[in-house]
Amino acid sequence: MIDPREHFTSLMRGLGTRTILHQQNVAASLGLYNNDFISLDILRETGPITAGELSKKTGLATGSITALVDRLEKIGYVRRENDPNDRRRVIIVPEYESKEEIRHTYESLHQAMLQLASSYKQEELALISQFLQNASTVLEEQIQLLSSSTQSKSSAKTIR
Repeated sequence: MIDPREHFTSLMRGLGTRTILHQQNVAASLGLYNNDFISLDILRETGPITAGELSKKTGLATGSITALVDRLEKIGYVRRENDPNDRRRVIIVPEYESKEEIRHTYESLHQAMLQLASSYKQEELALISQFLQNASTVLEEQIQLLSSSTQSKSSAKTIR
C-alpha cells in the first residue's frame, strides 16, 4: 500500500508542474518571456517594490531586471516611480491587472477555480486555504535554500 503522505507529495509535485506549464502558456499567449510573466506575478503578490527587491525574488541579475522592466514598461504592464524615501531608487509599480488581455487570459481559470471552490464547504475551504498558505511558505523556504546553494556553487567555480 502506498503511504498517503508520499501520494500527497507526488500530487503536489504534479500540481507544481501543471502550474508551471499553465504559466508558460499564459506568458506565451500574452507574447511575454516566462521571466517577465513570473515578475508580473510577483508584483501582483507584493505590490510595488524596488528593482533590487524584484531581483532578489526572481534570482535575476539587476541588469536583467532593468531590461525586463524596460520591456514591461514599454507595453504598459508596469511603470517606474521614484522612491520618495531614496531618490536613487526606483519603485516598480504593476499596471497590468486592469488590462483587458490579462483579464481575458485568466477568466477561464478564474471561473473554473470558483466552480471548484464552490464544491467545498466553508470549513473545508478555510483548511485548504491554510494549507496553501503553509505550502507557499515551505516553497519559499526551499527557494531560499536552493538559491543560497546555487550562489555558493557559483562562487566556488569563480574561485577555481
